Amino acid sequence: MYKVYGSVTSRAFRVLWLLEELGEPYEFIKAGPRSDAVTALNPSGKIPVLQVGDDIIPDSTAIMTYLADKHGKFTYPAGSVARAQQDALTHAVLDELDAVLWTAARHGFILPEEQRVPAVKPSLMWEFARNLDRLADRMVGPFLQGEQMTIADIIATHCLNWAIGAKFPVENEKLSDYAKSMRARDAFKRVRALDGD
Repeated sequence: MYKVYGSVTSRAFRVLWLLEELGEPYEFIKAGPRSDAVTALNPSGKIPVLQVGDDIIPDSTAIMTYLADKHGKFTYPAGSVARAQQDALTHAVLDELDAVLWTAARHGFILPEEQRVPAVKPSLMWEFARNLDRLADRMVGPFLQGEQMTIADIIATHCLNWAIGAKFPVENEKLSDYAKSMRARDAFKRVRALDGD
């Protein structure tokens, strides 16, 4: 059985959501970043961490790629053009949404106070809005890549939810509607319910 270390309010949400979509059994071990349980598995202390038997996989995107490839769902076949396009979308979401939100978080509360530059937030908000519009222009169907949901959709939706919590406006109507439909998925709701356990 898979073991997922992390918290629902972190990028572990992405991994848990994919596991719920896949219908694969897992054990969720609630653990914060740099906790003893996490640091014992991942010296950086970052979450999420996936334990598969004696093997450890850190990083939400690496974990999701492994799970999608292993189970042959929520991904296109390796070596296909569609997979390369999926990977391009995934990296675009990570570079243009996730990284912007992470930078804002670092300067908002993660870095030591003397290292924070709060004045960067308006610039990051502008960049985020511009990048949302670019992503919306790339959407070709009900999901980012058309008719098939992939791990890129899970990462994008997680970022859109993160943006709301971080008070980054999501004013692109196409992506706002897309996020609402993704949040309506049963697997998404099951993971969100884990936060109350």
